[in-house]
Amino acid sequence: MLKEHAEWAPDGFYISGSEWEPLAFFSEGLSHANSFDLLLGFFSSSAIEVLSDSFALFLYRGGNMRLVINNLLSEADRELLLSTQRGEGVPEFDLRNLRALRETLSRRDTHFFDCLAFLMRAGRLEIKVVKPSGKTGIVHTKCGVFSDKIHKISFSGSCNFSKTALIDNQEQINAFCDWESSLDNLRVQRLATTFESIFSGEDESVCYLPVDQLRAQLADDWPHKDMETLLKEGEQLIEERFAADLRPGVRKVLERAKHQVHQALEEQRQEAEAEKQQQWQHKVDCGLPHFPYPQGPRDYQQAAHDAWKKREEKGLFAMATGTGKTLTSLNCLLQIYEQRGYYKAIILVPTLTLLTQWQEECTRFGFERVYCISSRDPDCERRVENLALLESMRRSRKDHNYVIITTYRSFGGDRVFALLNSFPKEVLLIADECHNMGAESLLKRLPRVNMSRRIGLSATPERQFDDEANAEVCDFFGCALHDYTFTFTMREAIDQGFLCKYEYYPHLVELNADEMVQYTQVSERIARLYSADGESFLGNKDVLMVLLLQRKRIIHKASGKLAAFRQILRERYEQKGDLKYTLVYVPEGVAPESGENDGDVDEENLRLINSFTAEVQAVNGTSVRQFTASTQDREQLLNDFAEGRVQVLTSMKCLDEGVDVPRSELAIFCASTGNPRQFIQRRGRILRRHPDKEMACIHDLVVIPLIDSGEGNYNVERNLVRNELKRVCDFAMLSENMITAYSTLQRVTQHYELSLFENA
Repeated sequence: MLKEHAEWAPDGFYISGSEWEPLAFFSEGLSHANSFDLLLGFFSSSAIEVLSDSFALFLYRGGNMRLVINNLLSEADRELLLSTQRGEGVPEFDLRNLRALRETLSRRDTHFFDCLAFLMRAGRLEIKVVKPSGKTGIVHTKCGVFSDKIHKISFSGSCNFSKTALIDNQEQINAFCDWESSLDNLRVQRLATTFESIFSGEDESVCYLPVDQLRAQLADDWPHKDMETLLKEGEQLIEERFAADLRPGVRKVLERAKHQVHQALEEQRQEAEAEKQQQWQHKVDCGLPHFPYPQGPRDYQQAAHDAWKKREEKGLFAMATGTGKTLTSLNCLLQIYEQRGYYKAIILVPTLTLLTQWQEECTRFGFERVYCISSRDPDCERRVENLALLESMRRSRKDHNYVIITTYRSFGGDRVFALLNSFPKEVLLIADECHNMGAESLLKRLPRVNMSRRIGLSATPERQFDDEANAEVCDFFGCALHDYTFTFTMREAIDQGFLCKYEYYPHLVELNADEMVQYTQVSERIARLYSADGESFLGNKDVLMVLLLQRKRIIHKASGKLAAFRQILRERYEQKGDLKYTLVYVPEGVAPESGENDGDVDEENLRLINSFTAEVQAVNGTSVRQFTASTQDREQLLNDFAEGRVQVLTSMKCLDEGVDVPRSELAIFCASTGNPRQFIQRRGRILRRHPDKEMACIHDLVVIPLIDSGEGNYNVERNLVRNELKRVCDFAMLSENMITAYSTLQRVTQHYELSLFENA
């Protein structure tokens, strides 16, 4: 490496201020050698800081350094040698972690000296202190030898191994390569022999000093300062000098060393990737459980696992829709297998669609024996009963591997609950969309659940208006309300490129005269349940809930939404030439937000979804399909949507939980929902990344009637409006056109004297 890859001065001369700086010699030598012997007058570890890039490469490639120095040292270096002699404990350093090593060596702080102490303990850095025998002078020689086990290059001259000598002084050294000529080879061998004689203790011209006889060479104004102050001031001096204009030759050397480190890091990354790919392929070929992608889990997915482990394998992961909650939890199961040799899991999901998706994901992980308890496979329950019997007779945890997937509805039944609860406690319970566990039928079962390993998954862990149930669910998963085991927000996901950016366009929709009369009547009845200022509730909660649903139904069914929807479609078609990859959330006519899916379809809901679907078809015959609970060919329909054969999907709730539609680019929210879970999941659905999608677009139809400030229900209405603006604020705050989105609602905020930013 010294001969083939390093760059040396053609004539062997290195002179400060010339094209070939003394610094260049040391930098090239360290970058390409695996041993370095130095016989010096003065030594300072500041030189290692200056040469941090090349010295990190030297250590990374297995380099060993031996020093023979005189007894004059800085206080910091003297303390380093003394602490090493005293055997004081130092932390371990991974010398294969080039990036961390480089960062450690680039700042001369306590961590830096810990690293040098570690190198000395490991025998990678050896130092001998000498002075002339029987004389009062000092050893002042400056020479050394680099070696790569094949070739050697030596130097001699005026330059000490210190920052001052390398950066500030006017110095000169001569270098000799053993491959250049027989004379140079002779010079190299002579220096190598001389060093070996002194280092081995055979040279009688010098005497060897114990470390406690080292003298500290300090400036007059420094002796009263402690080590921390000395290091900080020394670091400041170095930073100031590096900030100043460096000689061109010095800057060139440092830039080259930095480039060589970057090359080594890239080589290291490629080697690690190749090794990881090879190991992953081996698992795939052998049918062993494995992560679906050779690069492994993302950093935040691994961080979720680590947080879960720290909390005794219990946890609730609050992760934005589209960030891979399924992969994150199955990675925890995979790591149980890799550490303990078995995998056993029970997975709860809210819908049959999600049951199928989880089954597919388990298959991608290489998990076998996946049982799905549902109405689709009545015989599966019998097979799980047999599995439970085998588990009760097992002699080892490793005897059986399995994953059981079922719906919350099945789990809430006495028979299935008793069956699944008979499995051993080391089974991992994964609850997808875990806010569903807050339902009364499931909540009462939580104290009896046997499984001690638990993971709850949700983008929105809290059920609206149900803090007591939310707290119980959090406690079940070993965390406190609002203090989840792991959180990965939508802002983090967008900023880090895991979800795509989006633009948000709210559209104010007015009620017609008849709707306004109905709305005012309901609002006045709501106002009577509150104090005059609208802050204190004085009435019956059940009556209030009925009135709020009536009010919301009027907003949901506002006739003006259809005209606004029609305008959005027309403008999009004119802009793009088609309506491909569009999701439409249709308003619900009956008890909005009362069900979990579109199964509660009555005539009014059917009329609404048909009318919005017809508006899509009216745009040049655009292909559109309804996605509801009764849709039979869901997988084929989603595939047709992704391929563009079906351009638009209209739905009410079936796209709320767990349905993957990464190709979607435009979402139109015609349903005004104040439920945070619904609007967060709907937004996340449109933000999933796709190779052909650069930016998502969301249009939101917002109905906020303007009640006159003189009306008796104004204060109550103002509070209700403030709550409904939370969705708009949340959507706008993360969008690429935040100011435009906010300005659209200025008329409403001014009328009710509200600020969108109070919801931020």
